[in-house]
Amino acid sequence: MTTREEPRDGSTMGWLQVTALVVGVVLALTGAAGLVVNAFDEVPGMSGTTVRGLTGNPLLDLANLAIGVLGLALSSTLYGARCYGWTLAIGYGTAFVYGLFAVGESWDLLALDRADNALHLLAALVGLVIARGPVRSTARRHVAHG
Repeated sequence: MTTREEPRDGSTMGWLQVTALVVGVVLALTGAAGLVVNAFDEVPGMSGTTVRGLTGNPLLDLANLAIGVLGLALSSTLYGARCYGWTLAIGYGTAFVYGLFAVGESWDLLALDRADNALHLLAALVGLVIARGPVRSTARRHVAHG
C-alpha cells in the first residue's frame, strides 16, 4: 500500500515546506545583509564585522546566502524540502563541529565565535526536523470486505 504525501496539483505547502521556505528566507536575508555590512572589505581568516553579537565575514555571508537561496528553490516540493533539511543538517552540523575547534584560533577561515556556533547547531537541528519530520498522509485507506 502506498501513501501520498503531497496533493497532486501542488496547491498547498505542508509545514515542512513552509519551514524550509522560512529558513531559506532568513538565511538569504542574513547572508545578503552580512555582505552589505561587510562590503567585501575583509579577507578570509580575518575577523569580520560584529553585528548583534555575531561575527560575520564574506565567506560566511556567501555561504548563508547560497544556502538560503537553495532553500527558496527546494521548498516548493516535499522531496525538495526534505533534501534541504539534510543539507542544513549536514552543512551546519559540519560548521558546528568545525567551530568547536576553530573558535579563537588563527586558522579559523570563517572568523567564528560562540554565538555563530550556537546558531550553526540550531540550524542543523532545524534541518533534522525538516528532513525527518512527520507528514500526515492524505491517502484514504481502503478496507477489503469479504
